[in-house]
Amino acid sequence: MDLAALRADCDSCFGLCCVALPFTASADFAVSKAAGTPCGNLDADFRCGIHAGLRERGFTGCTVFDCFGAGQRVSQVTFGGRDWRSAPETARAMFEAFPVVRQLHELLWYLAEATARPAARSLRGELRDLAGRVEGLAGGGPDELATVDVPALRAEVGELLGRVSELVRARVPGRRRDRRGADLAGARLRGADLRGASLRGALLIAADLTRADLRSADLLGTDLRNAALAGADLRDALFLTQAQVNAARGDASTRLPTGLDRPAHW
Repeated sequence: MDLAALRADCDSCFGLCCVALPFTASADFAVSKAAGTPCGNLDADFRCGIHAGLRERGFTGCTVFDCFGAGQRVSQVTFGGRDWRSAPETARAMFEAFPVVRQLHELLWYLAEATARPAARSLRGELRDLAGRVEGLAGGGPDELATVDVPALRAEVGELLGRVSELVRARVPGRRRDRRGADLAGARLRGADLRGASLRGALLIAADLTRADLRSADLLGTDLRNAALAGADLRDALFLTQAQVNAARGDASTRLPTGLDRPAHW
């Protein structure tokens, strides 16, 4: 799948992330709202009325979220451009389809990255076959999407990505740390050599990773909320997403993998 299709195009979406998903009043959201209820800041044109000041107004969570292009796909393809306001009979199915497609697109992002890794050449056939299957599911109609077993698919993709990770990290010289699922919240890792480490699913909330070397580290599902990444080197990091980058605190000297953008709030 073209990676451009896995990047959010808000102009082609009917504000689905602002309606379909719930959020709870917290440090990330100034108010609570239920799934299927439009955010009070959503304008009639499906744009956010406070987009330029989301963080200042207490909606940091909105600036972190990334739909991986699911919004425009559900809006323009799955429902053929019919929006939930002018065609209210589509609303429930549309709001239920969006989080499913979002997760499928996330898996496609990981599979595309894995396929492009030279070290994973021996697994490219399996990666492409699985990506084709996930793409087929993402292209289904509302009824088909409702039957997708996302947890089982995530487990299958995760196993294959784990094999890719092993191949990539095996090329990193020296001892490669295994900190999968570790609780490293608030850890002092300033300047740490984490090249080739497995940090899959680790909690690095508010960790100090200033000037840390994270090249070829496996960051699949790593929680980087409020992690300090000033001067950190994340080039070639495995399975790092825009949402993880958005949730962290970096600066102009933070080095990111190709394909990820430096957040405006950095």
